[in-house]
Amino acid sequence: MNAYQSDLEEVLKEPLPWEKLSGKNVLITGATGLIGSCLVDVLMKNDGCNVYAMGRNAERAWKLFEKYSESPRFKFLIHNVSDPLDCMNVDFHYLIHAASNASPNFFSSKPVEVIKSNVLGVANLMDYGLAHNMERMLYVSTGEIYGEGVGQKFTETDSGYVNCATPRACYPSSKRAAETLCVSYVQEYDADVVIARPCHVYGPHFTESDNRVYAQFIGNVINEDIVLKSAGLQFRSWCYVVDCVKALLYILLKGEKGEPYNVADSSSCITIKELAEMIAEIGGRKVRVEASESKCDTPIITKAVFDTQKLESLGWRITGDMRTKMQNTIEERRIAERLL
Repeated sequence: MNAYQSDLEEVLKEPLPWEKLSGKNVLITGATGLIGSCLVDVLMKNDGCNVYAMGRNAERAWKLFEKYSESPRFKFLIHNVSDPLDCMNVDFHYLIHAASNASPNFFSSKPVEVIKSNVLGVANLMDYGLAHNMERMLYVSTGEIYGEGVGQKFTETDSGYVNCATPRACYPSSKRAAETLCVSYVQEYDADVVIARPCHVYGPHFTESDNRVYAQFIGNVINEDIVLKSAGLQFRSWCYVVDCVKALLYILLKGEKGEPYNVADSSSCITIKELAEMIAEIGGRKVRVEASESKCDTPIITKAVFDTQKLESLGWRITGDMRTKMQNTIEERRIAERLL
């Protein structure tokens, strides 16, 4: 068992009310993505619930989840959350909506689809869940909903500037709208919904089309030097995907109805340049700077750091350091690239 797989096992040792999931059907949308696939792996190790993984790419799903193909507890559903779930006939007791195109290349090429997956996705899942014995839904939002702040840590009540009259705003603006839709379902239909706002999450199982900086850097370091397209001065909170998934499970099983929770590792706040240098050092590579003239996919946010006291009040804690977790990520990615 490699280090990443050991990290997954550690999540099961958390003092969570796992009995809530016993015998339940759990739907995970965006199951072939970075966060969704990690959720699937953790819940399949749990042994108490039935996991329904939903996505659009059957080929990628097969490569990620072939190991579960013989398990009666696992099913993969091919579906786009932008479409109603009328074709389903399953009571999903817990729904985790993690489907969203978070890669910047989609913000310029497919902004309409980005908006639909966020807003229509929530509506379709909520409507289906309310008609099929849903107990709770967790919406995986984003820290980008905060926009540009004033340099202080974002708390769950903050709201910064986003220029909504730009295609790049398709992501933060639709995530904001989706959150409002979630709490509107709470208000009007007494739905049980909780919201997670992850910061920048890194891990091994990102998609081949993902062009977020961490994915580019890891892809680089496996085969070549890292190419930095700017000075890399943007300052960010980061979080290892396994720590993020652990947080999502705390929010799902212990969070207060209708409430949002920040997800970030307070010990992993670094600049893009520092991230590149860390990954390069782990992989035995160098960092080269090649300035790019393209700005259309780059967020204006210069500093995004998150306050996690609200999440920590549920009992969630992080142990370990970012460098070790990044090393585990790169090791697992090398293995994954032989499969994907």
